[in-house]
Amino acid sequence: MLYSALAILAGISVFLTFMPISGWPLAVPLLLLLAIPWRPSRFAGLAVVGFLWCGWQLDQRLAQDLPPLLENHDLQVEGTIRGLPETRADGRLRFRFEINCYQEATGCHALPLTVRLNWYRQAPSLYSGERWRLRVRLKQPHGFANPGGFDYERWLLAAGIRATGYVRDKGDNQRIGTSSGYSVQAVREWLVTQLSQRLGSSSQTSLLRALGVGDRSQMSAQQWAVLRTTGTSHLLAISGLHVGLVASLIFILVRRAWSWAGLCRYWPARHAAALASIAAALVYALLSGFQVPAQRALIMISVFMLSGFASQRLSPWHIWSQALLLVLLIDPLSALTPGLWLSFGAVAAILYLSVGYQGNMSKWYRIGRLQLLLPVALLPAGWVWFQQMSIVAPLANVLAIPWVGFLVVPPLLAGLACLPLWPLASGWLLAMAAASVQLLWQGLEWFANWPGNLLYLSAITGSGLFWLVSGTVCLLASRALPVQLTGILLLAAVAFTPSPRPASGDVWMTVLDVGQGLSTVIQTRQHLLVFDTGPAFRSGFNTGEAVVVPYLHWLGYQFIDRLIISHADNDHAGGAAALLSAFSAGRVSGGEPETSGLPDVHPCRAGQHWVWDAVQFEILSPADE
Repeated sequence: MLYSALAILAGISVFLTFMPISGWPLAVPLLLLLAIPWRPSRFAGLAVVGFLWCGWQLDQRLAQDLPPLLENHDLQVEGTIRGLPETRADGRLRFRFEINCYQEATGCHALPLTVRLNWYRQAPSLYSGERWRLRVRLKQPHGFANPGGFDYERWLLAAGIRATGYVRDKGDNQRIGTSSGYSVQAVREWLVTQLSQRLGSSSQTSLLRALGVGDRSQMSAQQWAVLRTTGTSHLLAISGLHVGLVASLIFILVRRAWSWAGLCRYWPARHAAALASIAAALVYALLSGFQVPAQRALIMISVFMLSGFASQRLSPWHIWSQALLLVLLIDPLSALTPGLWLSFGAVAAILYLSVGYQGNMSKWYRIGRLQLLLPVALLPAGWVWFQQMSIVAPLANVLAIPWVGFLVVPPLLAGLACLPLWPLASGWLLAMAAASVQLLWQGLEWFANWPGNLLYLSAITGSGLFWLVSGTVCLLASRALPVQLTGILLLAAVAFTPSPRPASGDVWMTVLDVGQGLSTVIQTRQHLLVFDTGPAFRSGFNTGEAVVVPYLHWLGYQFIDRLIISHADNDHAGGAAALLSAFSAGRVSGGEPETSGLPDVHPCRAGQHWVWDAVQFEILSPADE
């Protein structure tokens, strides 16, 4: 079962790597490999199954694309609001809208399409499940095409969103149907409102909203930075850890209550507890908005609990494999997200480090060993997906995981459950959860302020990834000191391999995709020049932080020798401040230094020149006045 699941995952990964969108059916004849009575041949056939399944699913999703003729034109559409609408810091309202049809002079035409919309001015209160008639302007999914940065287009594809756009102010925008007051989304909205009313708009409220109902829209950029720096982002979102905790608590309580009530003569207590824990995990997953991490956790918990009904006890690896197969069967495109690799990778690492390697180890030694080696096990996935590593993550997680699991989540969920039945007790429990998360946050901020605690990792090649995985396996697979030393040497060799650089006398120039504007990165053998940084927007988004900084980290740079801002217009200088907050620069020059808004900017004048690594640079304009 394990190798079968891995083979299907490999086939899906191959498809998503090369994306043969039109040619994937040509692999159908390779299914004959399944008929050959040789194990490697059958595994290859299962990889073909994963390849074809992913191709068919992607073909179905792409069939729902926005027709090109409708792009960038005003459309009157009808549809339903899905999920919790998000009020952004700049005042706009962002929400997911499931379009059913659009109207023209010739009538109403079907358009089954899920889109992501922004409502910028005078947005009314929107609620999940409401039907609206809106005048919108849509465009096909698009994201910046730069190495090292966030792939927004891939994220939209994995989320099933096939267009983005905004609501037009002009037009007959009106609500044409209300939502059911008893839907899951209505309950989530009610809980969000209650949390805000009882706890106010403090930073603790945004964290509790994320933990209680999966609403992370109010978390600030500073909060995300602290979580990223300490490696604890998984704790402040509903993940497998929290769903598993809820399921475990319900299992223990129901099993003891069932036995105490003497009901075991009718049905085994462990069976009743297993079904109750699955139901609890389902409710919590639904309250989280049924996000992908919660879906995976629900599937894994269901497989594990239902395995207890089998006459033969299943191994943990068999259960892990079944859960992986179910997730890939439901949505093979989830392999486009780091969550699948990190969640299943973390569980696999825990199983590998725990099952069969306990020996005479004490309980605390096993916990400490697991906590220290788990970040190492996840290093390959973290390097590929994020190109960064938190030095303090093991220590921060040792303290934060039990704190969240026992002092934040239980009183929070108990308080939410008591809201309609016992408001007074609910207030006490929610206040307890807020105080606990406040103390936790103070500790995380202390960890985040440690100097040099976040390492940025440069791009890794295919051969580098091979040696990284090999070193990780050597370090974890054996308790023999020579093998572990070999693993450490391999990891060190990969970590200290220098990034590619031009030869002396050569220059590499990369024009980055920043939308409307310009940003160019120029490399010589030992120097780096950045020319312009792209725009910044009222929403707080800027391409200096979102594009230029990740790209320079991806290249392995820690210092900019010279930053040149051609002129002070936003589409050229908007990202400069964010870039300088992340990188030190040896010299900052500009064509309009007085209006750039940056400190210590030297004026650019025609005739200025310098030589780097046998490459000559010269400023051509503006001339001296």
